[in-house]
Parts: sequence; structure tokens; C-alpha cells
Amino acid sequence: MGKTIALVGAFDTKGAEYKFVRNCIVHRGHQALLIDVGVLGEPRLAPDIPSSEVAKAAGYELQDLIEAQDRGEAMAVMTRGVEALIPRLYGEGRFDGIMALGGGGGTSVACAAMRKLPLGVPKVMVSTVAGTDVAGYVGAKDIVMVPSIVDVAGINRISREIFSRAAGAICGMVETRVPPGDDRPLVVASMFGNTTQCVEAAKARLEQVGYEVLVFHATGTGGRTMENLIESGQIAGVLDVTTTEWADELVGGVLAAGPTRLEAAARHGVPAVVAPGCLDMVNFWAPETIPQPFADRRFYQHNPNITLMRTTPEECGRLGEILAGKLNGSSGPVTVLLPLKGLSAIDAPGGPFWWPEADQALFDALKKNLCDSIPVIEIDANVNDEEFSRQCALVLLEQMAAV
Repeated sequence: MGKTIALVGAFDTKGAEYKFVRNCIVHRGHQALLIDVGVLGEPRLAPDIPSSEVAKAAGYELQDLIEAQDRGEAMAVMTRGVEALIPRLYGEGRFDGIMALGGGGGTSVACAAMRKLPLGVPKVMVSTVAGTDVAGYVGAKDIVMVPSIVDVAGINRISREIFSRAAGAICGMVETRVPPGDDRPLVVASMFGNTTQCVEAAKARLEQVGYEVLVFHATGTGGRTMENLIESGQIAGVLDVTTTEWADELVGGVLAAGPTRLEAAARHGVPAVVAPGCLDMVNFWAPETIPQPFADRRFYQHNPNITLMRTTPEECGRLGEILAGKLNGSSGPVTVLLPLKGLSAIDAPGGPFWWPEADQALFDALKKNLCDSIPVIEIDANVNDEEFSRQCALVLLEQMAAV
């Protein structure tokens, strides 16, 4: 039996393109669910979900948008509409995969809808901006970006090739059956080069007792992806040993994960062990890229393309306050572990980032601002020492067993 693929686009201007793609999908034995987000005129292709319904999902009447003649406002409304409508339609079983074609505006609207769908739902975006930095469109979701090569403006020798193969891609994705595996309860963990020893040791302990551990590198994208997976409801526990992305978020480094980092587990009640791993450092690219105001700071060359900057006692104090604020909203069990002999491999006695006063400022701020109900365990060890990793695994196992 054929699958259904949602096609999201402005059918008042892109009717011919979507008709071509729909025919490609039907030729493969599947159906298309046509969702119109156009506001400029009558659709050239009859939709299954008209733009009036999309606008209404955002709390607006389509006629008001047409009369206002404000393209920016119309796009904002239709974006909110598809963000509300698409996950609802998917939850109702109306489609199995989603595809769209567009320039910058169409890509923005369609990808906003795709980002609201769970990981694993096939998502293909044929776009004029694919091939550039598409992080703002893709976010932390599994959206396949296909460069349109030419503008999405009619069917020609080039677009016919691109659109046909993109349609074939989404059809192949919905047809594919994921083979079953030895699925075990999932734990997610955050790791950096300077906390690798800790995370690998804790991961081994968790796997020995039957958990599958997914490790995410704390590079901004990794933290956002981990948070997104926690949101999906598939995660049994969180080993958030490497919260370094908050240092970049606060100070202005290049690997920030955004202001919602550390919120998913707290909001969904997922058992979590949290440590201030690598909050001794802010990440920049090569030395020549470091902003001038930081010129007199303490640096460490991690590799030719990554330069680490040591956080100050003042910054560490603020980081402690931020982490406490995020964790205080936890609806499930959470424990904070503090490594008293350093936050990273280079923040250890005798190491280049060893600064006990800065670490202590972080510890003091955390303890001062955390709710009394959140346990804090201080361990006289470096974050990478065996005892610290052992405690991380044991505490998380205790919390997961209790829920």
C-alpha cells in the first residue's frame, strides 16, 4: 500500500512545480497531501489543505492577510500556521513524509514546519539556499537539503532532473523499513575532548548493565540535538557531564547551543546527572579570529583551528547562577556532581587552565542558587578521574531505577 507525502508550498506561484513533483510521487505508487501556504492569489493547483486553513491555525483570517499586502507579516503568520498544523496532521496519521520546494522564504516556512516533526520522519527540502550555511533552517532536525541549482521557477532541463530525483528520494525514504535492533533503554551524554575520559568510563558502566548510551559532542549543534532528542520522549536518563556550551553562550564563543540548553530534561522529568564539565573554557576558532577585547586573557591552543579561553571567576560565578536556574525547574530527579580538582583535562593541578578560585566561584554560585531539593555531591577528584566517572554512572543508575 502506498504512503502519503505532504507537499508544503505556495501554490499561487509554484503550482507547476508542485504538480510535477506530485506526479513523480504518484508514479511511484504513493499519494500527495497538498498543503498551500500561498497568500498572493488563487492557487494554480487545488490543495487538500487550503491556505485559509493554515492561516486559521495561526489565529488569522486569510482575507485579512491578502488585504494587508504585507509579505513579511503574511510569511510570519503562515509559518506559525504550519508549525501548528503539520505536527497535528502527522499525529492524525495523514502523512508519512514531507517535502517542499522554495527560495529563501519558502524554505523558511517549510523548514519551520519540518522542525516540528519527530526525528525519523522523512523530510526533504529542495532549496535555492541549500549549499550555503543552512543551520538556521535545519536546526537540530534530520532535514535533507537538496540544492535546487536553478531557481524554483518552472520546469526546465535542470529543474526537471533535480525535482524528479528529490521526489525519488522522499519516496525511497518513506518506503524504507528500519530493521529491528537490540533496542535497550537510551541514555544521552554530553562530551568534549577534555571530558572524554570521564564520559567513556561512565558510558562503559552504563552499557554493562543494559543501557545504550548516545554521546553528543558539545559543539553547539551537539547540545541542541541532544536536547531535541530528550524532548522526543525516548530517553531514560541524561548524563550531562559537559555543560561547556553555556560558557560560549554567556561569553560569546563559537560553540554555543542557545539559551534553552539544559531545559529539556528538566521540563520532561527525565532523570539527569549534571556536572560543570569544561565550563573552564570558551571556544574560538584560530587565534587570529579572537575578538580584540579578549586579547589579554589566558588561552590554550587545542588544535590549529580551535583556541580555548579560560573563564574568569566572575564568568564562572554567573555560569553557576545560570545552571542553577535551569535545573531548579526540574520536574524529575536531578543531581549535581562537582569535581573539586578541575573541570577538564587542562583544568587540573599544574594544568594550563588550573584556577581554583574560578572553579570555586562556580561551585559557590551553584550551591547558593540551587533549590534545597536538588542534591549536590562534591568529589575530591578531577572530572576525568575514575572516581568521578564512577559516581556519575552510579547516581544516574540510582535515579533511573527510582522512576
